Amino acid sequence: MEQWRWMSASDLGRGIGRGEIDPVALTEVFLQAIDENPQSHRIYVTVTAERARAEAAAAAERARFSQRRGPLDGVPVSWKDLFDSAGTPTEAGTLLMKGRIPQRDAEVLARATTAGLVCLGKTHMSEIAFSGLGYNPMAETPPNVHDAACAPGGSSSGAAASVAFGLAAAGIGSDTGGSVRIPAAWNDLVGLKTTHGLVSLDGVVPLCPSFDTVGPLCRTVEDAAALLSVLTGDVGSDLHNASLQGVRLLCLSGLPETDIAPEIRAGYRSAVERLNAAGAEIHRAEGPMVQAAMELSPVLYAAEACAHWRDAVEADPEAMYFQIRERLMAGVQFAAVDFVKAWDQLRGLRKEWQAFAAGYDAVLMPTAPIKAPIVARLETDDVYYKEANLMALRNTRIGNLMGLCGLTLPTGVPMSGVMICADAGADRRLLRLGHAAERALA
Repeated sequence: MEQWRWMSASDLGRGIGRGEIDPVALTEVFLQAIDENPQSHRIYVTVTAERARAEAAAAAERARFSQRRGPLDGVPVSWKDLFDSAGTPTEAGTLLMKGRIPQRDAEVLARATTAGLVCLGKTHMSEIAFSGLGYNPMAETPPNVHDAACAPGGSSSGAAASVAFGLAAAGIGSDTGGSVRIPAAWNDLVGLKTTHGLVSLDGVVPLCPSFDTVGPLCRTVEDAAALLSVLTGDVGSDLHNASLQGVRLLCLSGLPETDIAPEIRAGYRSAVERLNAAGAEIHRAEGPMVQAAMELSPVLYAAEACAHWRDAVEADPEAMYFQIRERLMAGVQFAAVDFVKAWDQLRGLRKEWQAFAAGYDAVLMPTAPIKAPIVARLETDDVYYKEANLMALRNTRIGNLMGLCGLTLPTGVPMSGVMICADAGADRRLLRLGHAAERALA
């Protein structure tokens, strides 16, 4: 049964469907692993064992009578601690929400429960989801699967760690500027940033609702596709016979390839070569609108985040880590006219991007240009923290700014992910392409 911890969510689901895996026994394997792992308190804020056992028992009963609700019925997953969960604290990694207990589940958690997924618990995260590093001195900093000294990536840090350490079959996270894709890349997982608006944000603690999205961190693209179907309540993606033959891929040059760590560059180049060998046409071009969009980030992100969190921060400023507080409160300096103007400019830049990328099936870039930074240095070097956070988020944020969906895949080099981005609304086509790319990179 120990091997169940390392199987994909889809394989576990198939095992349940064939009668080879009992959902109750499966859930107990994960609960025992959580209980015995000395680092689990850094990964899980709360373990919902009673809920998990009740949901697993119901899933087992359905399986016994061939009444499973879907391919993942009975599969245990973790939830980032910004998804409301009825009767269980939801605190978004911040002392500002200490003791907050919602009365109902977030819509996506309710949908997952209806589909039969088992909720193992709530995972740690960057404070209010406003950091790409996963370092949270106000709560816990989850471990990185490759190096205990390194940050895990954020803000869905515990979600990634729960999967990477075999403490959940998949993790559900959120992505506003890279918060699914960065921890997925630094822990060698698959991470899906969905199109904005595709997955409900009802019952999700907000950071920047204009950019906030929900997505899974998991072991395979097949898992990502199955989980997206659960989260949206829609029909899943057809991944059968996916191929890269004749697919036109654009390697975005310029900013995304600047100042890349040598190991990251090696992993990315190797990945592109393997995609090319599998039949994809590789092209290269620099998008001049990218830098212009990046320069709008401070007003677009800080102003909106500040609008949601300013009152709570000003009421108790010491309850928030100063790096997060300073970045957040920088939004005070922007007037409403600045915010509106920036969004007008971004909409124009998105149109330029659409014309620029129209001739390609997807765009490639390194997921994160740097390896995970050292936690001990983040604790003592303020400049290092700021620079590492900005660099971690630099490439992934391009997808958020341009309104794209994005998928990060492991390259085979630790902490080096390759990111595939497609047009808004093309999530299912992206997953099909990603499934073919995954096989080429295996």
